[in-house]
Amino acid sequence: MEKYGLNDLREKFLSFFESKGHLRLNSFPLVPHNDNSLLLINSGMAPMKPYFTGQEEPPRRRVATCQKCIRTPDLERVGKTARHGTYFEMLGNFSFGDYFKKESLSWSWEFFTEVLKIPADLLWATIYENDDEAYDIWVNDIGVDPSHIVRLGKEDNFWEHGTGPCGPCSEIHFDRGPAYGCGKPDCKPGCDCDRYMEIWNNVFSQFNNDGQGNYTELAQKNIDTGMGLERLACVMQGVDNMFEVDTVRRILDHVCRISGKEYGKDADTDVSIRIITDHIRSSTFMISDGVLPSNEGRGYVLRRIIRRACRNGKLIGINRPFLAELCETVIAENVAGYPELAEKHDYIIKVLTLEESRFDATIDAGLNILSDLIRAAVKEGTDTISGEEVFKLYDTFGFPPDLTREIAAESSLALDEETFARLMREQKERARNARGNISGWSDSEADLISDLPKTDFTGYTDYRSPAKILAILTDEGRVDSVSEGECTVILDRTPFYGEGGGQVGDTGTIYADANLLNVTDTKKKDGIYLHLCTVVGGSFSVGDAVMADIVDTRRESIRRNHSACHLLQAALRAVLGTHVEQSGSYVDDSRLRFDFTHFAALTGEELVKVERLVNMNILAGNPITTEVTDIETARKKGATALFGEKYGTEVRMVSMGSFSCELCGGTHMDNTAKLGLFKILGESSVAAGIRRIEATTGFGVMQFIDEREALISETAKELKCPNTADLAKRAAQLTGELREARRESERLTAKLAGAQSAGLLASAVSVGAVRVLATRVEGMTVDAVRSMADQLKAENDDLACVLAAAGEDKINFVCACGKAAVAAGAHAGNLAREVAKRTGGGGGGRPDSAMAGGKDASKLDEALSAVADLVKSMLK
Repeated sequence: MEKYGLNDLREKFLSFFESKGHLRLNSFPLVPHNDNSLLLINSGMAPMKPYFTGQEEPPRRRVATCQKCIRTPDLERVGKTARHGTYFEMLGNFSFGDYFKKESLSWSWEFFTEVLKIPADLLWATIYENDDEAYDIWVNDIGVDPSHIVRLGKEDNFWEHGTGPCGPCSEIHFDRGPAYGCGKPDCKPGCDCDRYMEIWNNVFSQFNNDGQGNYTELAQKNIDTGMGLERLACVMQGVDNMFEVDTVRRILDHVCRISGKEYGKDADTDVSIRIITDHIRSSTFMISDGVLPSNEGRGYVLRRIIRRACRNGKLIGINRPFLAELCETVIAENVAGYPELAEKHDYIIKVLTLEESRFDATIDAGLNILSDLIRAAVKEGTDTISGEEVFKLYDTFGFPPDLTREIAAESSLALDEETFARLMREQKERARNARGNISGWSDSEADLISDLPKTDFTGYTDYRSPAKILAILTDEGRVDSVSEGECTVILDRTPFYGEGGGQVGDTGTIYADANLLNVTDTKKKDGIYLHLCTVVGGSFSVGDAVMADIVDTRRESIRRNHSACHLLQAALRAVLGTHVEQSGSYVDDSRLRFDFTHFAALTGEELVKVERLVNMNILAGNPITTEVTDIETARKKGATALFGEKYGTEVRMVSMGSFSCELCGGTHMDNTAKLGLFKILGESSVAAGIRRIEATTGFGVMQFIDEREALISETAKELKCPNTADLAKRAAQLTGELREARRESERLTAKLAGAQSAGLLASAVSVGAVRVLATRVEGMTVDAVRSMADQLKAENDDLACVLAAAGEDKINFVCACGKAAVAAGAHAGNLAREVAKRTGGGGGGRPDSAMAGGKDASKLDEALSAVADLVKSMLK
């Protein structure tokens, strides 16, 4: 057999099925779209579910993909064997009610035997035990040797998950030879040995299971096939596992170069090398598809993977940042199939570098604490580390519990999982309560409108439209009429924009003669527009003819801000780089908010460049045009799509000259000049790797200027500066005067402290070779008390002093010990901690200087009286 590289095999598969009338689709992102059942895409079929269920219309009845996949249930086993990995690619051809078994099996055989030239005598097929149709196709139509066909039971060759579509499947196996077998004369596919490797599964979705054991034929039969690309590469390259496949092996070899280790020489080292190799592949693709490290959901999966790779790097002697360097090889090996890796190169590198540096900052402290916990557990003879300690490691130090679990297991220790889980639940409950109820439209409410047609939206061109009331909803459910209070009204057509795509819903009125509804907001659910109303006068009934009228001045402001959002994204990508992706937005009539991927705060110079670039395109007076087209045409024209969004057969493309082109369903101006001006109000961090810019346009800029002018005038008045042009000079003058006054205050404070300290020494008592001073000081700031303590220490080598400054709700303790006192055993840090503890506080510090805080002023005298005994207990 000819050896093919992994990238060659991917292209051969997709090209082959294109020749069979299939639409080649790019891999869907690893982040599922509208599927809460999955954290990450874990199979080739997963993103196709809406097409199989009929929720969405497929772009074509025949489709072929190579889908990126992540599976992490066996994360702890990855690396410990060469069989397990988190990242893989799944080849698949799919038929949505088009061809069925004969074509699917025939093409599978053709691809193997004629395209890849795999000898027919090395291929075996398994079928469901009762699937005579598949047997006939294999034997009579394709000509496979009947002795190479194995019938297996439902557990092996029937695909179903509960109720719904299901069906038999037929798997194609490759014979690796007797060297991998068990030696039994009847060894064949289905045997537990490693001789026969399953490489392609054809699933025939032809039945509906009612859950009671009854199977009926589906009117539309589907084909779903899956073949692991790395597994196919193992066969074609004659290697034993995925880590030996060409593209993966080159990553593994890079790990060896960085670590100075040789693969295959030491079992433990090999485990770490495989872990790093697999995890850098997963991390690179997850980050490329928009996943960011966090402590929840898929972000936590990514954080676990990155940090597991970091730790294993340290285990094999890599004591410097190395993931970004490895990532270069991952990108180089995969960019042919996934060109977006090159586009997002800088972004991926930044995310990896930042997360690795964060882990380096916490790993040493976490490992030291965990090592102490493990030693203590071993010493005490217990086999469990407490859940409280595991939670503290995670909550305080960011140390992943999975890593804690893995390291503890190396010492034959388990975790108190129950307590840890309880503490995590309590933490999540606190966070949930803090967020409050953010749900909007419940499933039960959605059921009330499930029979209604989609609303005809006229608001792209009209601000006022005649309409008919189709339904009215109140707290009592769906009603026929309403005459008071609040209600939700659904019309057959409307100019009101329903909240979506970051743009707020419209407000306005719905009326008929003297009957009036005030529309306070507009939502949208499955294409049905929901007008949230308050009855102002009269009554309304289902079937009434009404006029729907939005507040046009508010809409105009919203349009300006929404168009500015598009210009802002284009400007950010021009100034910062193409790694910038929209991660959220909000547009109303007063401002716009744009969240985007970037890993550093924007400098003042960058903000100026972005703002200037947006305003240049506003003042250019570029036309803003919209075009309804298909997704592929839009992409060819360079339209920016919202990352991870799944679009329908038709999309709306909004262009602003040649500067910006985006897919968007919102409302916009018809010329950039109508935005007036654009002003950035602020830039901030939202989350790790996510920045936010808030800005405004049009009348919002005028309001901003008015407010700033008023602030400048008020400031000038307070600073007694009649000419606002001299304001900066006046501020500098006052700052200089304040600085000089502060120096004078500090000089006088030091002089006062020196005068008072001489008197305080009279109350010092001798404890061995150390003089001990413990007293209150009144009417002094904490800084002044610290200066006093420093002076006492400098002038009295044998002194250990505790000075207490009591405020209304807190006590500040300042402790100091001279050189001779420290040599004798006195320790200011321990002294501060023990004194503060007696007043319900805490603190500490160095042997010669420390501070602490107390809470209970009623116990201050008792605490000070204990100082001499505390010092006595410290002396050598």
